[in-house]
Amino acid sequence: MIVFKATQDQVLSVLQSVSGIVERKHTLPILANVLLQKVGSSLQFTTSDLEIQIRTTADLGGDQEAISTTVGAKKISDILRTIPSEQIVSLEAKDNKLILKGGKSKFTLQSMPAVDFPLVQESAHFGPLFSVPQKTLKSLLSQVSFAMAIHDIRYYLNGILFVAEGNQLSLVATDGHRLAFASATLDVDVPKQEVILPRKTVLELQRLLSDADGAIDMQFANNQAKFTFDGMEFVTKLVEGKFPDYNRVIPKNHHNCIILGRAALLATLQRTAILTSDKFKGIRLNVEPGSLRVASTNAEQEEAIDELDIDYSGDAIEIGFNVTYLIDALGNMTQDMVKMELADGNSSALFTIPDNTTFKYVIMPMRI
Repeated sequence: MIVFKATQDQVLSVLQSVSGIVERKHTLPILANVLLQKVGSSLQFTTSDLEIQIRTTADLGGDQEAISTTVGAKKISDILRTIPSEQIVSLEAKDNKLILKGGKSKFTLQSMPAVDFPLVQESAHFGPLFSVPQKTLKSLLSQVSFAMAIHDIRYYLNGILFVAEGNQLSLVATDGHRLAFASATLDVDVPKQEVILPRKTVLELQRLLSDADGAIDMQFANNQAKFTFDGMEFVTKLVEGKFPDYNRVIPKNHHNCIILGRAALLATLQRTAILTSDKFKGIRLNVEPGSLRVASTNAEQEEAIDELDIDYSGDAIEIGFNVTYLIDALGNMTQDMVKMELADGNSSALFTIPDNTTFKYVIMPMRI
C-alpha cells in the first residue's frame, strides 16, 4: 500500500518537525526510527528518545488503509533532501520493507515493527491548560537559554525554570556563574506552577517555535510537561530537584548605575575579547566618571584597551568578568540601551533594560 504520496517539501517539513530529538546512537535501535501510523487520509509521525516525545499529523495522500510501521528517521530525511522540492515522492509498504520513490530514483528501506516502538507514558494528572503566544515564549527562551548549564553535576541547572503564577510567566536559567531572568504577562491567570524543563527540551522548543501569531498550549504535571502548537504535541520529562532561589541572587540596591548603548558596548567587548586567552577569558572594566575602559591581556603579554564615553558620576570601580558571559547576554538582547548596576569590584553586576523590569542578568565577577 502507498503510505504517502506528496511533494518532497511537504513530506520533509513534517519529518523535520519531529526528527530533531532522534539520537544517532541509542541502546534501542528502534529509537533511531520515526513511527508512521496511517488512519484514513491522516498520517501520524511520532519520534521519541524515551524522555521527549513529539507527534504531528499530516494529510499526505496515499491509500486509505490503516498501517503502522517505523523507518530510519535520519536515512529517509537525508534521501528526501537530495530530491527537488517540487518532486512528487511516495512511500510504499511491501513485505516488511518500505520503498521510497521520487522521479526515477527508488530506495528500498528496512522497517521495524510499530509494536516495538516505546511510546512515552503520558501523566494522568496534568494541571490546568494555559496558552501563550508562540513568539512570546520563543522570545523568553532566547533571553535566558544561553545561561543554562551544560552537563553540570547539579542536574537541576541543566535546564530552565518555568514559573507560572497569576498572570505572569517567568523563565530563569543559571550555571552558577551567571543568571538570566525574563518574564511576560499572560492574558489569563494561572495557579502557581514551578517546573524545570531539560536543556534538550528547551533547545528543541526554540527550534520549533514560530514568530507567527499562533499560540502554544501548556500543561504541567509532577514529572511531565505537555506543549501543543501548530498541530504538534510535545511531551517531555521534567528535571527533578530544587532550583536555586533566584530572587536572592538578583542584587537589589546597587547604587552605581550606568546606561549605555548596547551595540557600542558589545562591539568593544568583542574587540577586546580577541586578546584574551582561550582558557582564561577575563577582561577588566574600569568605571570612572565620564568613561568606561575595557582591557584584556593574554599569556603572550599582548594587551587590548578600548574606551567608551559614558554619562556617569558614581564611584570609581575596577571589576573583572568572563567576557563570554557579557557577550552572550548582550548578543541575545535586541534593545538599543542597556543598564549596568555595580556595587564594587567584588560584588555581582546586574544588567537590565532601562525602564523595563522584564529582563535581568546577573554576572559574578572574576579575579583578574
